[in-house]
Amino acid sequence: MSGVPQVIALTSGEPAGIGPDLCAMLAQRDLPLRLAVLGDPAVLDARAAALGIALDLRLRKTPDDVEPHARGALEVLPEPAAAPVVPGRLDPANADYVLRMLRRAAALCMDRSCAALVTAPVQKSVISHAGVAFSGHTEFLAELTGAPLPVMMLASEALRVALLTTHLPLRAVPDAVTRDRIERTVEVLHRDLRARFGIDAPRILVLGLNPHAGEQATLGVEERDVIEPAVQGLIARGFDLTGPVAGDTAFTRESLGRCDAVLAMYHDQGLAPLKALSFGGVVNVTLGLPIVRTSVDHGTALTLAGTGRAKADSLLAAVSLAHTLAGRAASRA
Repeated sequence: MSGVPQVIALTSGEPAGIGPDLCAMLAQRDLPLRLAVLGDPAVLDARAAALGIALDLRLRKTPDDVEPHARGALEVLPEPAAAPVVPGRLDPANADYVLRMLRRAAALCMDRSCAALVTAPVQKSVISHAGVAFSGHTEFLAELTGAPLPVMMLASEALRVALLTTHLPLRAVPDAVTRDRIERTVEVLHRDLRARFGIDAPRILVLGLNPHAGEQATLGVEERDVIEPAVQGLIARGFDLTGPVAGDTAFTRESLGRCDAVLAMYHDQGLAPLKALSFGGVVNVTLGLPIVRTSVDHGTALTLAGTGRAKADSLLAAVSLAHTLAGRAASRA
């Protein structure tokens, strides 16, 4: 199918959550791309019916068979669920179904059958209850693709926030803030801001860990002993960094105007202000992978599944950014 856009793979996520809802809603949009949804056609059809959405499901065997998106239709690469799906009711029997979709989609991106991967939200707890060690999409996809250091970055039109640590208990964060991890994370962030986002000379704002960035080691020593030496070492190598900066003042308009991305030390430090500013228009981008991967900025929202109250804005933004990043990657190839 030469002359048509590359295929974007979309995994439909936890079947009891709003992933299938969002896929059905997305079908009602005009999209200038080829979109292959991985999921159980029966689940997608039932959810569309619950939402009162007329949906034309077009089952395809391979990405090569996927046609350009047509409003009101979904091109589907079928994956059967293991157990009946009830909106809002988790079932560990379907944990493998969720992981099968991810494995297949990642493989399709690795062999270049698909140009990018977009993921609807999954429920970590139900996968763990099924006996599978799973801390999140980021780490799982890194393992599948052989990436040594994935970096989770959330991006909106106004702001990009990367995370040094992701899904860790708060008490485990200080031990994970090491000079080596900071250096390697900045290297990945800098490289992908240039290669994927087209920023020639990225300016990165590095946050401190403690209140007031340790206040000269009176509120914690991590800034003095770890973060500042890492930042200074990277500056000496030519990186444009500022920090460590106190987290409570880093997200002012003036501060953000002087950087292209913020590196936060832990999950909520970076994502709470980002989502307060841009919730619904934020995209989760995994840097450091050999494939393009984006996702939504929210969870499975079990209480909204099948109700019609979910919004597809973040998924639409994730698909649009994946398409843009895939096109940029293709132009460099």
